[in-house]
Amino acid sequence: MFEIEIDRAACDGIFACLTRDERFVEDEMGLATIDADAAGVVEVARDDEKDRVVATVEGDIEDANLAARACPPGAITVREGET
Repeated sequence: MFEIEIDRAACDGIFACLTRDERFVEDEMGLATIDADAAGVVEVARDDEKDRVVATVEGDIEDANLAARACPPGAITVREGET
């Protein structure tokens, strides 16, 4: 398992992540988020106080790492081994 964290304050809506990992989608505010129904997604939690989305994911981490590296403002963090 691993975690994907999106810093919504840093997200600028370029959506380079969407082309690298199908788990990333655009939300109603025009920012990146994680599709709770995507394959491998165990849980998605939105923390409005800290302006972030954190998803717990099973499976291959490589697409998430590609999405994080493609994010121009660095709004995506991927952490291995989180539960």
